[in-house]
Amino acid sequence: MTKKELALEIIERLKKEYPDAGCTLDYNDAWKLLVSVRLAAQCTDARVNVVVQDLYAKYPDINSLADADVDDIEAIVRPCGLGRSKARDIHACMKMLRDEYGSKVPDDFQLLLKLPGVGRKSANLIMGDVFGKPAIVTDTHCIRLVNRMGLVDGIKEPKKVEMELWKLIPPEEGSDFCHRLVYHGRDVCTARTKPHCDHCCICDICARQGVE
Repeated sequence: MTKKELALEIIERLKKEYPDAGCTLDYNDAWKLLVSVRLAAQCTDARVNVVVQDLYAKYPDINSLADADVDDIEAIVRPCGLGRSKARDIHACMKMLRDEYGSKVPDDFQLLLKLPGVGRKSANLIMGDVFGKPAIVTDTHCIRLVNRMGLVDGIKEPKKVEMELWKLIPPEEGSDFCHRLVYHGRDVCTARTKPHCDHCCICDICARQGVE
C-alpha cells in the first residue's frame, strides 16, 4: 500500500468513526476564531471556550478589542497561560483587522499570516473552517498521529508535516481529516498514555501497530 492509498483508507475509516467531527473551539464569527486559536496555544480548547465568554462580555466586537487596554485583556485571558503575549497579539490583530481590512477577516492565506499572532496552523484553521477552502492544520495531534500511522517519517516540524500531507490528502478532505485526528488523538491514539490500539479503527494498517 502506497502512502497515498494509506491516507485515503485512513480518511475513510476516520469518517465512519467520527462522522460529526469539527472544530472544538466555540465561535460564531471569524474574528472570534482568530482570538480563540491564539488563546489555545499551550491551553485546552475547553478552557479557552470558558475564558472567551468573559472576554466577549466586556469586548463584544473587533472595535472594542482594538480600543481595549492590553492590561485589561491580559487580566481576562491569563487563565489560558502566556497572558501577556496573547493579550498583546489579540489587541494588535484586532487593530489591524479594523484599520487595514475594514473589520473583515481576509480569506487569503498570505494575508492571514500577516496578522499578529497568526501562524500557518491558525491561518489554515480559518481557511478551512470559516471559508471552506483547502486546509491542513498541523497541530500536536496531527503531527503525532501521522507519524505513528506512517503517513510521514519522523518529521516533527509543523510546516514540513503540512507540506508532506498536501501530497497525500485530497484538498477537500484536509480540514475535516485534521479535526478527526484531534478526536482520535484525544480518545484513542493518546499522547500521555500508551495508545489504545485494541480499539483503534486503523490498527491493522497503522505503521506503529501499538509499538512506541
